[in-house]
Amino acid sequence: MAKKKTPFSKDSKFAELMTDDRRLLQLLPRFGIGLGFGDRSVDQVCGMNQVNADLFLMICEIYSDGSFRPGKHELQLIDMSDLLSYLKASHQYYLEERFPHIEEHLQRIINACGQKYGPMLSHFYSEYKQEVMRHIKYYEEEVVFPYIEALLSGQRTDSYKIDEFEHNHTNIQDVLDDMMNILLKYLPGDILPKERIEISYDIMELSDDLNRHSLIEERILIPCVESLENAQL
Repeated sequence: MAKKKTPFSKDSKFAELMTDDRRLLQLLPRFGIGLGFGDRSVDQVCGMNQVNADLFLMICEIYSDGSFRPGKHELQLIDMSDLLSYLKASHQYYLEERFPHIEEHLQRIINACGQKYGPMLSHFYSEYKQEVMRHIKYYEEEVVFPYIEALLSGQRTDSYKIDEFEHNHTNIQDVLDDMMNILLKYLPGDILPKERIEISYDIMELSDDLNRHSLIEERILIPCVESLENAQL
């Protein structure tokens, strides 16, 4: 008999949420939540770590179920400063942990490929990383987040509106598919097969994480900022 999934509730045991869906574990450092939470509830653990429990549960819901969309009432419970802190911590995680980890292992595969596949694999990975960085580092952190922070401080500007955000979400799936095809389909089978499986898994996990990150921005960030904009009309 399948185990019944723990409900996303402030009264739920924090540890049970983590063991029900292991993907949620990667969210903990972004909220500044450490391990060792014992049998405490979500509300208790969030309170101990000065984390907005409503935001935490909302993000967990999106990570666990990609079809989840928070309602208007739920979004009203969100503190925009907390959301920005989470998104910035996610960016830091991608740029300072995930990409360096992938690069370290991928470089060994590239070196073992020789001239036939090595430069091609390096090119597709570089293009993939640059597209991600172009969006999260140079667009979100230098355009979008400063705009939101200005709104929060009461400043109004007509130079940018959050409805432009969706049009700037980069679609990098084609580049990712090309890179995965080289790793899994076209390299000779004797070139570091175990490491290729491991790095392919890491890249696919990163891709899934980035997709969830985009859903958080589309379903939480954008509607919350739209409410801020409307309030200043």
